[in-house]
Amino acid sequence: MIGADAIVECLKKENVEILFGYPGVAIAPFFNSLASSDIKSVLIRTEQNAAHCASGYARISGKPGVCVVTSGPGATNLITGIATAFADSIPLIAITGQVNSSMIGSDVFQEADITGAVESFVKYSYLVRNVNDIPKIFKEAFYIANSGRKGPVLIDIPIDIQQAQISKFAYPDTVNMRTYKPTVDGNMAQIKKLVKEVEKSKKPVMCVGGGVHLSDAAKQIREFADKCQIPVVSTMMGLGTITNDSPLYFGMVGNNGRAYANKALKDSDLVLMVGARVADRAVNRPELITDNTVLIHIDVDPAEIGKNVGPTIPLVGDLKHIFTKLNTIDINAGDHKEWIEFLTQYKEEHPDHRPEIAKEFVDPKEFLGKLAKAMEDDGVFVADVGQNQIWATAFFRIKEHQRFMTSGGMGTMGYAIPAALGAKLADSKRQVVASCGDGGFQMSMMELATMAQQDVPLKIIVFRNNYLGMVREYQHYSYKDRYAMVDIAGKPDLDMIAKAYGMDYQVIDGSSDIDKEIGLFLKNKHAVLLEVLTDPMDLAKG
Repeated sequence: MIGADAIVECLKKENVEILFGYPGVAIAPFFNSLASSDIKSVLIRTEQNAAHCASGYARISGKPGVCVVTSGPGATNLITGIATAFADSIPLIAITGQVNSSMIGSDVFQEADITGAVESFVKYSYLVRNVNDIPKIFKEAFYIANSGRKGPVLIDIPIDIQQAQISKFAYPDTVNMRTYKPTVDGNMAQIKKLVKEVEKSKKPVMCVGGGVHLSDAAKQIREFADKCQIPVVSTMMGLGTITNDSPLYFGMVGNNGRAYANKALKDSDLVLMVGARVADRAVNRPELITDNTVLIHIDVDPAEIGKNVGPTIPLVGDLKHIFTKLNTIDINAGDHKEWIEFLTQYKEEHPDHRPEIAKEFVDPKEFLGKLAKAMEDDGVFVADVGQNQIWATAFFRIKEHQRFMTSGGMGTMGYAIPAALGAKLADSKRQVVASCGDGGFQMSMMELATMAQQDVPLKIIVFRNNYLGMVREYQHYSYKDRYAMVDIAGKPDLDMIAKAYGMDYQVIDGSSDIDKEIGLFLKNKHAVLLEVLTDPMDLAKG
């Protein structure tokens, strides 16, 4: 057995069924060995999207996604995808080929110090120096990626290591890393303090983040909120933890959130920050939630607690474990009826204001509202970055078993299509819809070829306004309509793009029957590209 064979065996031991990648000489021995296995390999069209595909796969399957590329530009192209996964705590195994071990540091053809380059964007990285270390390294890598605060792990493997003979292949049964011992069970003394604060509180609020989905704890958190009658707000990554129609849900917080969600956070006397980083996009002024407020920060990553705002009570642990435990405790929570009524009234008095839309264009609020209703109850909706993302967070009303996915921490344009492709390959029976602007679409449209090659009937929406809309909106407010580098009017013609890749095509404008077009779009058994014509001067927020 050579190193390349050993890598394949390691992936099989970790029950890897699919990986996303792009070949090159430095990773050719691995792909040659892979061809003799049952692991499905998906050839993407640019390396960054291999990581995005693996991210979408991981978020739906619950297992680490795997992406494999070659050395040099192959590895450096992967960095944006790795950084995107790191920002949102998505478990990935990124495998890169490397030049011959004896040549490392010589600036030979297609050499790049990828372990150094990704140092700030990974949980851990390995440069394999000895072929016999491969089983141990892979066992550790999968464990690190999918435990504690999840995230990407990179394994850089020189070509000579892939070709070297391994003396004996023995895959470890367990992992015992002295310096990595993530806390799962929350400290019981801290949990008791949390219970006392909940019992004392008159105006509690729970702010849920992406850690809820990573821990698969949404059900337990909904149960806790209902039991204690605690209003819930969410960060962008926490959307879908509790449904929009719940009387306890008061929307997304932050600069692009709802006024009533921010009001709930500001006026509360107890904030339960659950699986959220308290980063600037959700809480741009942390002092507003600490003045005269008890802050309990619950997160699996101790490094996040206290990083941006000091909590009254820190609680480290896995959310599913903690809230399962909390739901077994008899909590004498106070009567929060008056507090909930106040927030409900404030919400009714502060409806979302939308600018008037020219009648020849589609109002994203109407379109996304109808799309959400028409999608299947367990469907997956993947939003790209830009105005379309903010519209989606505001107007796509998520059902209990649906998943809303986006690039939150890094805000990476071009994420939606490859992530949706990975999600669909993770569960082919689930309805998956990707939504992007015409700018983001042109950053990832090459993956339509991957869809065609893999026969994946993905549904793609392109909001077309011929602008980089979010930047144009910023220039509208900040530079008084002095627009620079945001006009992307012109080609491509999306109907011709769809035809080129064997997709069906639809277009919706202001005169279209939106319900009818959405019905045709979702019921189509083939891949569909749906162009939605929006007002170039529309705003993400009214």
